[in-house]
Amino acid sequence: MAQQASVIVPYAAYLRVYEPLAAFPEPERAHWVRYAKRDRVPTAQDELRRSLADLLPVPPVAVPERESADAFVAEVDGVVCVCPWRTRLRGWQALAALSQAAGEQEVAMPQTVLDAAVPPVVRRQAAADYERWLTRNPDARPWIRTALWHVPVRWFVLFSSEEKEFAKPGTGEESVQQFVLRYRTPMVQARRRLARGLKVIREELEEGPLVDGLVDVGRWLEEFHPRSLVELDYGGLAHAIPEEQLADDDSAADVAEGIAALRAGDGERAGVAYERLTDRWRAVRELQFAN
Repeated sequence: MAQQASVIVPYAAYLRVYEPLAAFPEPERAHWVRYAKRDRVPTAQDELRRSLADLLPVPPVAVPERESADAFVAEVDGVVCVCPWRTRLRGWQALAALSQAAGEQEVAMPQTVLDAAVPPVVRRQAAADYERWLTRNPDARPWIRTALWHVPVRWFVLFSSEEKEFAKPGTGEESVQQFVLRYRTPMVQARRRLARGLKVIREELEEGPLVDGLVDVGRWLEEFHPRSLVELDYGGLAHAIPEEQLADDDSAADVAEGIAALRAGDGERAGVAYERLTDRWRAVRELQFAN
């Protein structure tokens, strides 16, 4: 087990919502109450390993046959909160997004590689299963959003630079086994920052992907309990960035400075902050094409 834990599965970042136990109806609430009392709960690395293992059989298991009963657990001001994995739902959504990107020729991998990894017949079956499931669960939504090889700019709008937590392996209260960089903030703060940022960006910039992305995140956050915790976790990306750069990463501050500059009508300062941010993440995204 120790050897397995040392194997790091990269390279994804996550936006998560942890809801208080009171937000869940019975009997699910009782399940999470028992779950939160366990001595050890699985990590994001455990979930990724399970998902990758499912791709090994022939044909591969693109989406788990059953929904995960696991979750991440956090305590917020003495209140236990959980973030259900919902791996099956997220698998369906990721596969749908991948198929759409392939159809629009926006996927990073060649079509032949995609078809070899997840054959078209497997993707079609998964899509049909998802469509049937949605008819019975029209209001379903994930507690976790995932981004590969970058952190979307819109995610940083939810956080303050003072909320950044950086830990090296073997340090900190949690004695982490790998580098951790994350932000955590109360749901009320996340919604307030998003609303303010969206107002400024709409007033100063044209409608576009950034505005659409912020609106989408805002609608997603509205689905959760107001006393929830919102977390941005760099996940496996923490291992694609040199330690010194990771410790000095001020992406949330850059976004906040850019929005403040727009609010003040200082387009030049906003442009400098945005360029600093994009240069940092362009270097990370280009690693996916490295040999």
